[in-house]
Amino acid sequence: MTDKHGHAIEDRIYTGADMNRKLVLEQRDVAVAAKITEYLKATDRYAKTIVFCEDIDHAARMRQALVNANADLCATQPKYVVQITGDNTEGKLELDNFIDPEKTYPVIATTSKLMSTGVDAQTCKLIVLDQGIKSMTLFKQIIGRGTRLREDLGKTWFTILDFKRATELFADKDFDGEPVQIYEPGSGEPVAPPEPVVPGGNPGDAGQTGGAPEPLGPFTGGGEADGPKKYVIGNNVTVAVARERVQYLNAEGKLITESLRDYTRINLRKRFDSLDQFLQAWQQADRKAALLQELEGQGVLLEALADEVGKDLDPFDLLLHVAYDQPPLTRSERARRVQKRNVFTQYGPVARKVLEALLDKYADEGIATIESNEVFKLQPFTDLGSPVELVRSFGGRPQYLNALQTLERELYSTTNNAAQTNIR
Repeated sequence: MTDKHGHAIEDRIYTGADMNRKLVLEQRDVAVAAKITEYLKATDRYAKTIVFCEDIDHAARMRQALVNANADLCATQPKYVVQITGDNTEGKLELDNFIDPEKTYPVIATTSKLMSTGVDAQTCKLIVLDQGIKSMTLFKQIIGRGTRLREDLGKTWFTILDFKRATELFADKDFDGEPVQIYEPGSGEPVAPPEPVVPGGNPGDAGQTGGAPEPLGPFTGGGEADGPKKYVIGNNVTVAVARERVQYLNAEGKLITESLRDYTRINLRKRFDSLDQFLQAWQQADRKAALLQELEGQGVLLEALADEVGKDLDPFDLLLHVAYDQPPLTRSERARRVQKRNVFTQYGPVARKVLEALLDKYADEGIATIESNEVFKLQPFTDLGSPVELVRSFGGRPQYLNALQTLERELYSTTNNAAQTNIR
């Protein structure tokens, strides 16, 4: 069998460690780029992203694959994806723009070593690992590109997409060992750090398990006459994602080993021994959003759970369903159930319109929105009157808050759950 360039491929078993070092599968680049794009489309397509590749050649190919996968954005903004590597002058000029929180572009940077240290990417929310990493020091340095907090800019967490099983190093006993020395360049110093030296080794050996670096290809010769450094396989090999695993860090910074549903069930039942206790706490909470924030602080990962179970479910239903095996209702179903009861007859025409709009807003966005002090600054409330006028339609702020609590009691009433389940 020959590769894309006509070179006879050495007949042996190629493993994950060979990918992009000795064997290039162009369709694998396409599949990785598609997975990255899928995640960004599902979350935020403008979330700063660093893709760590094996080498400069891999970084260049990955940039092109990501450009193709995001052709709609790249057509109008060519700097949506850039290659930032030591040999790429144009890309290096974009490094400052990438790390600047005020600059939208570039969004995605493909790199190999240049951005592993010394890059203060404060708003980076996605780290992609498509690089074999054996060194704990290098691993800590790379994931450190995502650990900066910028709460004022909404950066309170980050995600790692790992295509090379590098995150298995989280489970290594040395992960919680001594902190690594992070290179921070001073004024006039190069962005790229000097190559580290390991005892008994040479510069650059820190990223390897042994003393000498691995060869880039299966041949010892230095040129094409001796054989290619890499075999390149084109479109004649089908590539697909064989297995996916999602892991989360708990409130103590440890990897969750059980499923997200089991983890949620365990965490919630630590706080509430029974369904009745949970229901009582929920009904007694003046602000549901505050209780939910408290639970998240205790390790209940509501956003991740919604991604897995259903984004159109209220957090109340997510928790009831996962922790206590209760049949869930969507937010729209809960809103329609309240509308059918016609419970707003005691209010005037403007107040009824406000409550109906709150129901619609709840169905679309959830409980946190309708409990917000800013909700009257949103459509359609701005069409009904000023915030002061809308509050006055209830008789004053205490009366409005009382009406809101009544609305929430109706939304979360459990008396008709069984009947609703039979209808569905």
